[in-house]
Amino acid sequence: MGVVAAVTGVSRYLGGKTAAWLVDQPGIDRVIGLDVIPPPAPLACEFVRVDIRDQGIAELLERSSVETVVHMGVIATPRQAGGRSMMKDINVIGTMQLLAACQRVESVRHLVVKSTAAVYGSGPKDPAMITEETVPRHPPTSGWAKDSVEVEQYVRSFARRRPDVRVCTFRFANIVGPGMRTGMTAYLTMPVVPTVVGFDPRMQFVHEDDAVEVSRRAVLQRTAGTFNVAGEGTVVLSQVLRMLGRPALPLPAGMLGTVGRSLSRGSWADFSRDQIRYLTSGRVLDTSAVEAELGFRGSHSSRQAVEAFAQAVRGG
Repeated sequence: MGVVAAVTGVSRYLGGKTAAWLVDQPGIDRVIGLDVIPPPAPLACEFVRVDIRDQGIAELLERSSVETVVHMGVIATPRQAGGRSMMKDINVIGTMQLLAACQRVESVRHLVVKSTAAVYGSGPKDPAMITEETVPRHPPTSGWAKDSVEVEQYVRSFARRRPDVRVCTFRFANIVGPGMRTGMTAYLTMPVVPTVVGFDPRMQFVHEDDAVEVSRRAVLQRTAGTFNVAGEGTVVLSQVLRMLGRPALPLPAGMLGTVGRSLSRGSWADFSRDQIRYLTSGRVLDTSAVEAELGFRGSHSSRQAVEAFAQAVRGG
């Protein structure tokens, strides 16, 4: 008998695409998509409308004999959730309840979690290349990044309580592509993009297809561990803006938040203190571990991921 996999957050783009890519994979008999709201379009897999914050999630996993849980249901922007407090509730409380359910359900043997490289924070004291063992010197203080730090803490605690479960966490660089809508994509596509005067940070990106592919491999290869994921190479912010055809508006760091929020009113763009640090210092990940463990090297470099995103923005 093959694996029954459950994927959370399938009504959002990346979760739905991940679930679709798992359908009909060798060794996977059934894929169940979970979300609190219906998907915008029919899914390739079975859909169950459920709130992972409810205790009934354990009954669902047990009844379906779920063996693998892929947790993609972490929300990156407050607008997606209906406000910051709701976003934190979904991200942190939702993960707590999901992990509590996984702990009780004996059939669960594999957990894959989508996290973010933003858990490392960003600042001038960071090493040139950040490995999975790097201790953050400028840990995030707000938003999705801080939620993800808490999510990872709960995941590690779960791993200690259920050592029989293989736990895999991916710390993704900025995910971009034709279908992605995030705080970063909203920032990069502003008509005029505020930047920090005197700084041109190094950045990395992951094409959406590569983010889904590495998740698919983790499920099929029964992978455990924590891995950085980013497209090969780096690009600096000025290069990204040129590829997108967006003019920069250099500002002192102290003004960036106020001016940026004013210019981006009505969009998902993020001008938190953590994001301003990132727009000042950047962040570069060492991805040798994911290549060694999963044999994974993305099909798109960081530059190629941005180019694909830019082409979609231009409508080409």
